[in-house]
Amino acid sequence: MEGAAERGVLAVLVVLAGLAACGSGSEIIEGPKNVTALKGSEARFNCTISQGWKLIMWALRGTVVLSMTPNGSIITNDRFTSASYQEGANFISEMIIHDVQLSDAGQVKCSLQNSDRDGAAFLSVQVMGRLLIPGGSLVVIEDNPCNITCRALNWTPLPDLSWEIGVPVSHSSYYSILEPEDLQSVESVLALTPQGNGTVTCVAEMKGLDVRESVTVRLTVVQPPLDSIDKPGTSLPTWAIVLLAVSLSLLLILVIVLIIILCCCVSRTEKEGNLLLKSATMKTSKDTLGTKLESGNENYGYHSDEPRTIHEWLEPASLHDKSSEASVPEQRSSRQPHQESNHHQLGPANHPPVSFNMGSPKKVRNVTLV
Repeated sequence: MEGAAERGVLAVLVVLAGLAACGSGSEIIEGPKNVTALKGSEARFNCTISQGWKLIMWALRGTVVLSMTPNGSIITNDRFTSASYQEGANFISEMIIHDVQLSDAGQVKCSLQNSDRDGAAFLSVQVMGRLLIPGGSLVVIEDNPCNITCRALNWTPLPDLSWEIGVPVSHSSYYSILEPEDLQSVESVLALTPQGNGTVTCVAEMKGLDVRESVTVRLTVVQPPLDSIDKPGTSLPTWAIVLLAVSLSLLLILVIVLIIILCCCVSRTEKEGNLLLKSATMKTSKDTLGTKLESGNENYGYHSDEPRTIHEWLEPASLHDKSSEASVPEQRSSRQPHQESNHHQLGPANHPPVSFNMGSPKKVRNVTLV
């Protein structure tokens, strides 16, 4: 085997040397285009050349892997084969890469011997890894939130994960997170509240290729246990939570309205009471003022400048004596003989009445109302 391979290489070199010496007047009309291929699949590149060519060379990542002459192809590796087509006056050379590997990713070049122009393209290789849902088929409780996890392992590049839900649910959402210890893996978590039986499918789509991978699990929904209804912490159904929230909101609004109405009524009642009280007070003041004007009180501390007789000067003293006698009746009875002797001494028999006429002008006596 090694001797045959060495002879093949030597034959290629001899042919290339001969063609190089002969030269070529053809040129590349259109070079290959970029290709994205899955690992393990085939990748094809085409190069359109004008007539008169002598040698076509295909290189991958700087190394010639396939050569073609008008007499046939020179193959050094079974993974690289060729095909040819005629398109009018032009010749199309095709290189086929079988069982594409990650190590094949790189530049692909088509060139002619003794030609300054070549055609280049880029080969991208993607790896489809495994897609799985741990646990397989699941049994969940009706109207009870649950999570389903889908993992994509060893993908290059990382795929886009999505979900296809085939069960009736009241709520569903999902998000993706990267594996911290594996940069070629991603995980998607589906959160849903199931209400019936069905299937759930996790879908992985490759970027740049119309290729997708999916995995499906069966979801069986059961009724909640009877003893869990009365347990603390058991969540209510969504419709019950919504109904309770609406009822509480309406009750709160009604309480606020009643408080506002009550405050308005109390304020109005207070205003009316103040007005009635003010009116009654004003009426009472007017009645009191009128009564005082009709019957005023005499101010005994007022002294007139009119001439007064001796009797008028003695009258206040006698009134004072009478009030003293009324307050202390026993003293009056015990001292009555003595007082009578005094009165006899001041009687009219011993002292005739005398009147004093003051020289001041006559004035009118005034009464002060309090």
